Amino acid sequence: MKKLLILSLLLILTSWCNAQTKDLMKTVRKTIEASNTIYANLANKNDGSILTRYTDDACLFPSNTTPVCGREKLLNFFKNGPKVQVKFTIQNLYGDGKTSVTEESYYEMTDVEGKKLDDGKVIVIWKNTKEGWKMHRDMFSSNHPAK
Repeated sequence: MKKLLILSLLLILTSWCNAQTKDLMKTVRKTIEASNTIYANLANKNDGSILTRYTDDACLFPSNTTPVCGREKLLNFFKNGPKVQVKFTIQNLYGDGKTSVTEESYYEMTDVEGKKLDDGKVIVIWKNTKEGWKMHRDMFSSNHPAK
């Protein structure tokens, strides 16, 4: 009887923990979706404000080139980029929702007139910092062959 009681309590605790994690991940998802929208809006500014979305020691892993790490290199990467519109669609989030989360998304990129330029996939490792959720590692690649 004692074993049955302990097992029942463990099952209740597990169920409660799973519910808490799901609620936490819903909140994190909303935060990341909002950050992705801000990111997309900042992509065209070329003023460095996009760096507010990243940790101080963040790295980008773009297609067909070496990694880009550190604030100065990230700033150069974004300042020298084309003016584009980007839309992100989150497919999955993984992680504890407290310290880090991995985002698996698709992107679609258009020029400022709305002509489709590219689409692809993104993996972002998000880190919960004292300033909130920030991108720590950002890897993206096109769904199309390199030109």
